Amino acid sequence: MKNNNNEEQQSHKQEFLFDTINYKILLIGIGVIALGFILMSGGGSDNPNVFNEDVFSFRRIRLAPTTVLIGFGITIYSIFKKSK
Repeated sequence: MKNNNNEEQQSHKQEFLFDTINYKILLIGIGVIALGFILMSGGGSDNPNVFNEDVFSFRRIRLAPTTVLIGFGITIYSIFKKSK
């Protein structure tokens, strides 16, 4: 009886939740999100009494948030992608 139970456990190999392509797409999405946050950074001023106009640049207002949203879309796609 004990040997039969052991054989059943050995026959069931541990499977990952997703395929390798899902993990690759997920890593690409995380990289795009990180790129978006890097694009948002910077532009600070050493003197708090001086206003820096770079806060309202195209890169920080439009490009970076769009890049982060695209990254989230890629990661969601990687989760919902069906394996063959």
